[in-house]
Amino acid sequence: MEQHIIMGVHITDRTKHVGRVQSLLTEYGCYIKTRLGLHEASKKVCSPNGLIVLELIDDAVMAEEFAGKLSALEGVEVQKMIFDHE
Repeated sequence: MEQHIIMGVHITDRTKHVGRVQSLLTEYGCYIKTRLGLHEASKKVCSPNGLIVLELIDDAVMAEEFAGKLSALEGVEVQKMIFDHE
């Protein structure tokens, strides 16, 4: 059974933590099918927090490893959604 793995990565104080997050995104880049970065921005304000939504390839072991490394970083919270496809 194939799995569709979606991971949400919430980052607080983006400018402080983004370097370590980006390093892991690069390390696991071959497992990321889609990456969408969201943060509130306007002419007057740029949010210090951000959200990255990732669509990963069907590899639950890698997804757990990746999520664990991200979650270990200060200022980072990870949530996952997994959909099974037959």
